Amino acid sequence: MKEFTYIITDPSGIHARPAGLLVKAAKNFEAGIFVEKDAKKADLKKIFTVMALGVKQGETIKVTIDGFDEEAAAHEIEGFLKENL
Repeated sequence: MKEFTYIITDPSGIHARPAGLLVKAAKNFEAGIFVEKDAKKADLKKIFTVMALGVKQGETIKVTIDGFDEEAAAHEIEGFLKENL
């Protein structure tokens, strides 16, 4: 299992366009990928659960990845967050 935290820097937080791209990136992996904020957990492969978290600029999220391709998934998702959010 891989875990990392990330502080959202985008002024709009996790909004629709990057959330859709993030979900699309997560679906490329078989590993279970989840994002957590304030004890609320969302499946990163389902856009409605990600949007329901309401993540704003300056808030910290925790990403948990578990599965056989977790290394590649962690690298991809963390890179996406740094480039886009």
